[in-house]
Amino acid sequence: MTQTSRPRVAIIGCGGTIASLGTSSLDLMDYPEHGTKLSVEQILERVPEAAMAAELVAVPFRSIGSNNITYADWFELRATLARLSREQPDLAGCVILHGTATLEETAFFLNLTLDIPQTVVLTGAQRPISAIGSDAPMNLIGAIRVAASADSRGRGVLVTFNDAILAARDVVKVSNLRLDTFRSADFGALGVIDPDGIQYYRLPARRHAPDGAFKHLPDGTQLPRVDIVYSYVGADDTFIEAALAKGARGLVSAGLAPGLTTRTEKLALEAAIDNGIAVVQCTRAPLGRVAHRRYLRDAGYIPGEDFTPQKARILLALGLTQTRDINALRSYFQSH
Repeated sequence: MTQTSRPRVAIIGCGGTIASLGTSSLDLMDYPEHGTKLSVEQILERVPEAAMAAELVAVPFRSIGSNNITYADWFELRATLARLSREQPDLAGCVILHGTATLEETAFFLNLTLDIPQTVVLTGAQRPISAIGSDAPMNLIGAIRVAASADSRGRGVLVTFNDAILAARDVVKVSNLRLDTFRSADFGALGVIDPDGIQYYRLPARRHAPDGAFKHLPDGTQLPRVDIVYSYVGADDTFIEAALAKGARGLVSAGLAPGLTTRTEKLALEAAIDNGIAVVQCTRAPLGRVAHRRYLRDAGYIPGEDFTPQKARILLALGLTQTRDINALRSYFQSH
């Protein structure tokens, strides 16, 4: 392949561990508070091998800890991707360098709202780029290879980490410190990044970018407040009432497996439903779906399927921008 025929891939820098320099090569913990952040251009300078995978286009965005990312950042990132697709239609794909704390949520939002043909891949790192044994360089290179591959088209927004290729819908961060922190525990990876090529083994079956239900959502749409309430032994209505007092228009119950709450929570959630609040019943269990049992249907809940509470929150907030009809909201959860 000649230099001029290589695929072009945009690299968008959002900060995070992958952009971090620690205070020493053994600083694996305190770098967020005491280290420094690199621009996307500086990251690429430190990993010159990345340019072997594609022709790279550096796109500065902003350096932000992913624990502080907001809806406004998501819409601006989406607009940036749309602009790149419009102005540079020859791009094979885009790689977003992102902090790992909320990477799965950003990926899911984009998977529901993007309508560009290019492959979008998110990646990050568990160890700063300055550390011994950092995973940043290979995660960066792997993401570029996936974004550049024609086989990646049509699979929705992807997350690559530790040589795994994961669907934005399914991926979840499961470990604070281990390098294989991102998993799709119920359904497995879509494919793997091997030395001799990108290997895919399955396609996502549910609706995804560029054909999600919210691809026409205007930039800057104000998403309604949706809060998550967590169940535990003896939980009462304290957090439910607090969320409603703050103006929540929707609630996600992270219930006891397989999607149950305490009696006090149940009464408070049913009262909220009677007052027009959309309530999604999820589970705090890491695996399995909340089935459409008769009680949930009759009481007016939205079964959360196999979504984690944090992803159900995003889907419900987006759904509430379109409708308050309970059956329509349920259909979003069944189809995405």
